Amino acid sequence: MSRDQDMQLEKDRARYGLLAVVVSNVAIAAVAVFGVWRLNGNESVIIGVLTAAFTAVSSMTTAYLGIKAVSNTAKSMAAASSAAPPAQTPATPATPATPAQRTP
Repeated sequence: MSRDQDMQLEKDRARYGLLAVVVSNVAIAAVAVFGVWRLNGNESVIIGVLTAAFTAVSSMTTAYLGIKAVSNTAKSMAAASSAAPPAQTPATPATPATPAQRTP
């Protein structure tokens, strides 16, 4: 694959992933609103429904953003390591010369 195709694929993944999260969040909110409307003022149950809806929306959004952040970090690290020159192996140290023998 060429670099342009890779960039387009990443844009499509980000776009459709974000679309999936937004559609899911809207669906959760719609079900919560419908549930609250049908409960006719039972406050304790309404609080439970709204709490569950808020938890679902926040966890869905956080999961998407977390996965996207890790993916972007891994991609940038891979690009940086492929652009860096190969690491040189350290030269083996020369064996020290044996000291000259002294005669008394």
